[in-house]
Amino acid sequence: MDLYSIGEMLIDFIPGSEPASYVRNAGGAPANVACAVARNGLEAGMLCSLGEDDFGHFLADTLEEYHVKNLNPTFCEEAITTMAFVTLAEDGDRSFTFARKPGADMLLSEEAVREEDIKNSVIIHAGSCSLSASPVAEATVKALKLGAEHHKLVSFDVNYRNVMWKDDVKACADKVFECMPYIDILKISEEEVDMMGGEAYLPELMKKYNVTLLVETLGADGARCYYGDEVFVVPGRKAVCVDATGAGDAFWGGFLSSLRIQGVEKAEDLNKDVIVKAMNYGNVSGWICVQSKGGIPSLPTREQIEAHLQG
Repeated sequence: MDLYSIGEMLIDFIPGSEPASYVRNAGGAPANVACAVARNGLEAGMLCSLGEDDFGHFLADTLEEYHVKNLNPTFCEEAITTMAFVTLAEDGDRSFTFARKPGADMLLSEEAVREEDIKNSVIIHAGSCSLSASPVAEATVKALKLGAEHHKLVSFDVNYRNVMWKDDVKACADKVFECMPYIDILKISEEEVDMMGGEAYLPELMKKYNVTLLVETLGADGARCYYGDEVFVVPGRKAVCVDATGAGDAFWGGFLSSLRIQGVEKAEDLNKDVIVKAMNYGNVSGWICVQSKGGIPSLPTREQIEAHLQG
């Protein structure tokens, strides 16, 4: 597989009738990233347990629709999923409200992570919601560690959620730092920069863990990458800052897709040129996703992304 994606599912739904309030489309970051990669014509596998409910079946059907291989095709009677309610202010600022409900993912165990799948993949990707206090945390760490041991390209998306950590920012940061020795590319947003030690600490963080660090804002500032001794920026596109609405997942799915399209297979293949190309690819992908109102259905194809890049 080009991409092996693991993580906790967030229940998100399409925008509602109220102009300023909605919940995002179903999927969750790891599934959205896997589907984004698949829509770019690459092979992706998603490791998750699915709930025996409407959402679980919807997610299974969605993965199948986008040709994402389900690496753990089991259904659970009980599990925990998060529902994210998003409210937009008139100036575009957003706030999140979370509620727990029976769902799909939290019963995923580390036994579900098969070394054979890791060995047959190129990129191992996980989201840090998977590190909350649950069995899926052990599964995530195992996947990241095996990826590093087998010299795969390991991607990690820090995504701090209060509902997962009960406002314990330090606990979340400590858990992320435990995983740092296994990670090649770390994606964080503006909100997580302070959690990881602040802007001034980012170069030291990179050097200490030999990690490429990318700060993705999806706002007017676009995205910036800390790579070696360099920092380079891809400016944002108009309307990307309206709201995440799946655009962050589209950005990262596009970014990882571009790396594979360019032939990147391991950390040693990374260089400024391929990273900048991938950042531009991801930036356009996120912009298209926002223009199409976010979520899995609006994840763009390779043809759509490349058309915008050429235009």
